[in-house]
Amino acid sequence: MKEKKFTITDDTGIHARPATLLVNKAGQYEAHIEMHYNGKTVNLKSIMGVMSLGVPKGAEIVVTADGSDEEQALQGVEETIKEHLGE
Repeated sequence: MKEKKFTITDDTGIHARPATLLVNKAGQYEAHIEMHYNGKTVNLKSIMGVMSLGVPKGAEIVVTADGSDEEQALQGVEETIKEHLGE
């Protein structure tokens, strides 16, 4: 299992459009990918799960990937986050 921390710097946090981008990216991989925020964990392949977290600007999230392509999955999610949401 691999994990990485990110800080959300987008002014509106993780709202519908970037959440969709993240879910679509996660769906490209076989690995089980989760997002952890504020004591809650959701499947990153679930738009309802991601939206239910209500991640605001300045939030620190952790993304974990577990599976045969976990390394690539985490890298893909990281690129999407850096491009659209934060660092």
